[in-house]
Amino acid sequence: MVNITKKSNTLRIAVATATVKVSKQETIDAVEQRKIPKGDVFEFARAAGLFGVKKTSDVIPDCHPLPIEYTAITYEIEGLSIIINVEVHTIYKTGVEVEAMHGASVTALTIYDMLKPIDKGVEIENIRLLKKSGGKSEFKTAKFPEIKAAVVVCSDSIFENKAQDTAGKAIISRLEQWDIHTEKYEIVPDEIDVIGNKASELSEVGYDLIIFTGGTGLSPRDVTPEAIAPLIDRNIDGIMETARHYGQERMPYAMLSRGVAGFIGKTLVLTFPGSKSGAEESMDALFPQVLHLFKVIKGEKH
Repeated sequence: MVNITKKSNTLRIAVATATVKVSKQETIDAVEQRKIPKGDVFEFARAAGLFGVKKTSDVIPDCHPLPIEYTAITYEIEGLSIIINVEVHTIYKTGVEVEAMHGASVTALTIYDMLKPIDKGVEIENIRLLKKSGGKSEFKTAKFPEIKAAVVVCSDSIFENKAQDTAGKAIISRLEQWDIHTEKYEIVPDEIDVIGNKASELSEVGYDLIIFTGGTGLSPRDVTPEAIAPLIDRNIDGIMETARHYGQERMPYAMLSRGVAGFIGKTLVLTFPGSKSGAEESMDALFPQVLHLFKVIKGEKH
């Protein structure tokens, strides 16, 4: 099965359809009048489709078991065709398009089974996905080359060449996925004045995004939040709350991170942990959706 542990829970919706075509009007009349010998076609097939949606991971090997929050199965009759629509919702890390299509398939097969005694010409056609939403797939084509970014590593040991930077380079690599070029990459010591001055300097020269990595913990030299917080004009508490929640689901010490986020003027400033894994998890939790802020501050609608 595909590894989805890095993904975040979001509302995911899928709508699938299938068509059952009969060979004569008498069959459609019998369905509508509830005169099929095996019973009410619509209700039996709806029940089977609901089971199909919920049991998808039992029969499709690479599908993850997931919570089904909502399923609706509806029908339309057009001429000699019964059109089935299946809509499925979940709040989870992966989508439900296969669940919706499986539900449509099972619903169609049930209708076929119930109609074949009175109509030997029944066919199943066009099982397909109509639409889906939710998750990062919606951002796959999103690129942000217009964003001017800087990455600043806060670490005494790296500044003194006693250790190598991995977190800052990991952030730069992740930004490149969204066509964001890091125009400034610097390493500074864990000093409040130095970190604060660097934030002021970069925001004043027009950087759109500054990511600080390191110094967000609780050791005596972890002072990045103290340096950045007084400079922030507009706090955005939800950003780092989201990052901490994401991290906490993956390791127990994420709750100890004290990172802050907000705008210094028109510059978005984020403060991430100094470990490579902590920085990568913060990027996974926040990007690219956090970049929506740049539209919001321009007055554009959500």
